[in-house]
Amino acid sequence: MAKTKVHTRYVCQQCGRVSASYMGKCPQCGSFNSMVEEVIHDEPVVKGPGTVRGLTGRSIPRPISEVGGEAEDRIHLPIGEFARVLGGGIVPGSIVLVGGDPGIGKSTLMLQMAMEMAKTQRVLYVSGEESERQIKMRAVRLFNGTKDLPKNLLLVTETNLEVILNHVRDSKPDLLIVDSIQTVYLSEMDSSAGSVSQVRECSSHLRELAKSSGISVFMIGHVTKDGSIAGPRVLEHIVDTVLYLEGDRFQAYRLLRSVKNRFGATAEVGVFEMCEGGLMEVTNPSEAFLAERLVNAAGSAIAVTMEGTRPILVEIQGLTSPTQFGNARRTPNGVDFNRLLLITAVLTRRVGLKLAEHDAFVNVVGGIQIDEPAADLAIAAAIASSWKDVPVRAEAVLIGEIGLAGELRMPGQMVARLREAQKLGFKVAIVPKAIRKGEEYPKGIEIIEVRSLDQALDAALKKGRD
Repeated sequence: MAKTKVHTRYVCQQCGRVSASYMGKCPQCGSFNSMVEEVIHDEPVVKGPGTVRGLTGRSIPRPISEVGGEAEDRIHLPIGEFARVLGGGIVPGSIVLVGGDPGIGKSTLMLQMAMEMAKTQRVLYVSGEESERQIKMRAVRLFNGTKDLPKNLLLVTETNLEVILNHVRDSKPDLLIVDSIQTVYLSEMDSSAGSVSQVRECSSHLRELAKSSGISVFMIGHVTKDGSIAGPRVLEHIVDTVLYLEGDRFQAYRLLRSVKNRFGATAEVGVFEMCEGGLMEVTNPSEAFLAERLVNAAGSAIAVTMEGTRPILVEIQGLTSPTQFGNARRTPNGVDFNRLLLITAVLTRRVGLKLAEHDAFVNVVGGIQIDEPAADLAIAAAIASSWKDVPVRAEAVLIGEIGLAGELRMPGQMVARLREAQKLGFKVAIVPKAIRKGEEYPKGIEIIEVRSLDQALDAALKKGRD
């Protein structure tokens, strides 16, 4: 009779690297003291048809021409912003991972979705962190009473994955929510809940459940100190969709961002506002971000950024102040630090602004994070406006990427940006001069085409100087 072999290994809790001996620093991700000892039981290999593990228990290669290609109908999701990020609704049999900082509203959003979906579907909400009474208290607060609580929403507090799968088999839900995946464990493994091995195996079992039964699975994931989901390379490759709930805890707005989606566009964004009754949809985020704008104030410019397929207008504020120390500071909020250094260097060298003796502060109103370079021109205009104490034209939006020579480059999806600006009442758009035009620009907005940053600033600040 074959014997079971027992040995130990060390697994990095940040990247999942496996080592035979302990190391103080992981050679793959560079994390210190992240190696955790795990005891592994090597079961004897038993040959036979019952040992094959797969999504359906059997697999037969078939020609691609014989595979059914009909598009499966998505499950309607009443929360429009959530459905937009998912690509139009919930795909049956998909597995979705939702991450975010503690207290940002992940569990609230999942409970709101569960209550809405329970009106037409059977939903099983599994929590490893809260009791059923605590979840019901939150549901009563969201629904402002107990009369309308859906009966198809089933609650259970459980962390053992084998027991969870038994609950799924007995209740036969259409939607399964696990809060959170780091609290779930397999009893056959010796490692503790939340370790890379447990997270990987539990996620793999839930993926097999989703693909074989057609149940849609949503998992909430914890994040590490740097803001990424714990065990990022492990989880993000297993699931179909990865969503991040972002936002400043001191701001009311929350952004649900898609960073991976096999069934829709990536980098799509849904905007919510945290209210007493939970997360409320913001159907027109551009108008919300510009609601408190102070018109004709120096240091304010409007940028049009693309979040997935949606153009969003945001206010960018710049402030320059004479430095009180030897080195001038560059402080961004919502903008990449290195991008701010590049823009201030171009303003100093190509435009002639003496920013070496001034501290520069840049803020994106609303707590949104801008990553694309199309906002470069608006950032530069906000800084130049503050330095010259001349306001940017109130009716103008600025769109363009800045090069090191001071030239402006055309970003993508310009027509969609201009249409959004026109819809919100802006009359002028300062954009790079297009060498080859694709679609025609909208007729109701004045287009000022410029080639360099110097020309763009002259056009943007002309009204204020006059």
